[in-house]
Amino acid sequence: MSKPSINATSPTEFALAQPAIRVAPSLLAADFCRLADSIASVEDAGAEVLHLDVMDGHFVPNISYGPSIIAQVRSRTSMFFDAHLMISDPMKYIPAFADAGCDLITFHIETSEEPLRVIEAIRQHGKAVGISINPTTEVSAIEEILAEVQLVLVMSVWPGFGGQKFMPEVLPKVERLRSLLRQNQRLEIDGGIGLNTAAEVVRAGADTLVAGTSVFGQADPGRAFGELTRLAEGVAKEGRA
Repeated sequence: MSKPSINATSPTEFALAQPAIRVAPSLLAADFCRLADSIASVEDAGAEVLHLDVMDGHFVPNISYGPSIIAQVRSRTSMFFDAHLMISDPMKYIPAFADAGCDLITFHIETSEEPLRVIEAIRQHGKAVGISINPTTEVSAIEEILAEVQLVLVMSVWPGFGGQKFMPEVLPKVERLRSLLRQNQRLEIDGGIGLNTAAEVVRAGADTLVAGTSVFGQADPGRAFGELTRLAEGVAKEGRA
């Protein structure tokens, strides 16, 4: 099996390769009775990325939604679909999530003994690739494959449920990863991200902030998205000054 390369010319070119601070609202926290309106509110406010938390009840102790829901949402928005597979057997379901319209598929290093095979399978379906680590997983677990992915996702809570408290002990890992990644690779963080934690994760080096209840859990998701984005962008500008 040939080794995949991030530099290959293919449809997997990551649409968000340009460095920028982006807040990625998490669909898990949206009002599923008013899903189309909730999505439209953040897209109209400028959201480029929609984060899709997929849970199987095995790798994590919760079940969320699958390809059929994602396919329906895909018909309602042009946002970049950032799928986070918190499932025990990502290889088995890559075709279904690719066909549903996901643009980037992230899997957990904890679920795969042969991550390069998973990476190649995702790329063969024309999708960008992300790799995720749990709060206690060391950067060394993914260091050898960093060159092969477009995004690294650091979990700042234990995956499985929204609304958990941010774990600041993951920040040194974010700093370490930022020093290892190239400019065209995104560094995402997920878990407990809101107005009270955004500054510290941006200062540590994260550029893509997954926000669930702090956006969709608010009375006006579009406004909440805008406030969080402006705060994060302001911190990033301070760092570059």
